[in-house]
Amino acid sequence: MIDREFLTLLACPVCKGPLEPSAGPEGGEELSCRRCALAYPVRDGIPMLLREDARPLDPAGDPGRD
Repeated sequence: MIDREFLTLLACPVCKGPLEPSAGPEGGEELSCRRCALAYPVRDGIPMLLREDARPLDPAGDPGRD
């Protein structure tokens, strides 16, 4: 799990918005950006904050999106 203090230093590489810890579809850890609707994987405790590594969040599961 990512340290909360460390998490406050991170931002979405696309929109510079806040990232929130979440569980990925296969149970792995991710950091999600609600503004961009993208989720970035965390591998071996290291956030992979490259756009190429991100996966789109399911808009049906996010009540803040149309």
